[in-house]
Amino acid sequence: MQESSNSRFIIGLTLVATLGGLLFGYDTAVISGAVGSLQSFFIDSLKESGEKANLVIWQYRLTVIFVIIIIDIAIAAILIKLFRRQKGLMYSVFLFILTALILFYNFKGTAVLDEETANSIKGFTISSALIGCILGGSIGGFVSRKYGRKNGLVLAALLFAISAIGSSIPEKLNIFGVENIIAFIIYRIIGGVGVGLASMLSPMYIAEIAPSSIRGKLVSWNQFAIIFGMLIVYFVNYSIALTGDDQWLVDTGWRWMFASETIPAVLFLILLFFVPETPRFLVMKNKEADALELLNKLDSKSKAQLILAEIKESLKVKDAPWLSYGGLLIIIGIFLSVFQQFVGINVVLYYAPEIFRNMGSGTDVSLLQTIIVGAVNLSFTILAIFTVDKFGRKPLQIIGAFGMAVSMIALGFSFYLKSVGIGALIFMLIYTASFAMSWGPVTWVLLSEIFPNKIRGAMSIAVAAQWIANLIISWTFPIMNDSSWLTEKFNHGFAYWIYGIMGALAALFVWKLVPETKGKSLEEIESIWVKK
Repeated sequence: MQESSNSRFIIGLTLVATLGGLLFGYDTAVISGAVGSLQSFFIDSLKESGEKANLVIWQYRLTVIFVIIIIDIAIAAILIKLFRRQKGLMYSVFLFILTALILFYNFKGTAVLDEETANSIKGFTISSALIGCILGGSIGGFVSRKYGRKNGLVLAALLFAISAIGSSIPEKLNIFGVENIIAFIIYRIIGGVGVGLASMLSPMYIAEIAPSSIRGKLVSWNQFAIIFGMLIVYFVNYSIALTGDDQWLVDTGWRWMFASETIPAVLFLILLFFVPETPRFLVMKNKEADALELLNKLDSKSKAQLILAEIKESLKVKDAPWLSYGGLLIIIGIFLSVFQQFVGINVVLYYAPEIFRNMGSGTDVSLLQTIIVGAVNLSFTILAIFTVDKFGRKPLQIIGAFGMAVSMIALGFSFYLKSVGIGALIFMLIYTASFAMSWGPVTWVLLSEIFPNKIRGAMSIAVAAQWIANLIISWTFPIMNDSSWLTEKFNHGFAYWIYGIMGALAALFVWKLVPETKGKSLEEIESIWVKK
């Protein structure tokens, strides 16, 4: 009877926490249905007024400079925490100098709305939420230690709601004194901070309340929620697109797409008030009685005392240096995150309608095809959930990376050879399935497991690296895909070959460096790094 009661309690907490993942998916994918409308509404309209275009370009440049400085500060804080003060400051100075040189090289010209500038503004606008994700991921470790996993998720829910409202009517809520496109970008960044927090705290919360025997499965449900959120918004976007014609979509439709996020955001916020903090955070705050009471609900009473003792032992050093277990752990965390993005998944998720339009589909058909991609993504994520604790993390990651490499290279050749019929769609679906059964959910399982309790905040390095990689991929895709020169030479195939090569490197990386964590408690996984 107690085991049944415990299971219901754990499932209830997991479902609430996974709403953070659902909003993560909803917020990042809502942009996919609005790409064409945003370009027409904000960017193409600039051609009508040279003065306005000039003003937007300068504000865009200043915005990029400002957010990159903020990102550099966040990265510098991580570097100081990682390498201690002297080395961290030295590396930070080098980072700021490198950033200044890159910005000077890219922004040294006059403010002219040429093809390259327009594509860059488009890429930045579409990927702007990812800037907030980097910030949210960077501060996730601090928030989780200082305020707790639960309160961090409450903050994420509030930011989701603010972003949904602000990005739907940026001109009416433009309190920043900038052009409307910049106001839209700011609200998307605010939502991105919520996504960054949720991307770290939702799987962390689940991992810390889940018994080790089913932890992989439960953490994988967070990825299921992310994909489910994406699929929901694909249906929402498609339904909204059917409401009016293309011009209505440009003027009004995209606003409803962003505004629709307020419903799940408010639901998430309300439900969070009914869940407890995790036992590990309670022990960190010297609330052992509360932690034991919660552990009795999460596991059998015979195990609760043992688990509490393990947690206390692992937390004896509450603020250990992040390199306490060596640099390999940090490197593995970073590269798991980077490869998850460099294989190009968010290009498919953000730009799927644009990709299908390049194949010759109309707006409605391209959104419908995007739903098919979302359905495949969801189906194979479920497959991963039921196999991650059976087959293990490494085999799924290696097989998935190989499948992505082959299908992306094949998709690139489909574009290059101008053979973008049903075969190209099949390659995209194989790619999506390969990611969904491996690097989508399993990467989050590994990240939630491999960082020991003493340095759990170091997970923020991996999360920040993931969002930086995501920003790079999402920002550069329009620059590559819409480039007249690259299109003339490769007919839209170039970018996909890059992602295919990254898939092959990802498989090699996991095979050589990533340890298997299947069936191990968090404390047993910690011993792997102690031995190393």
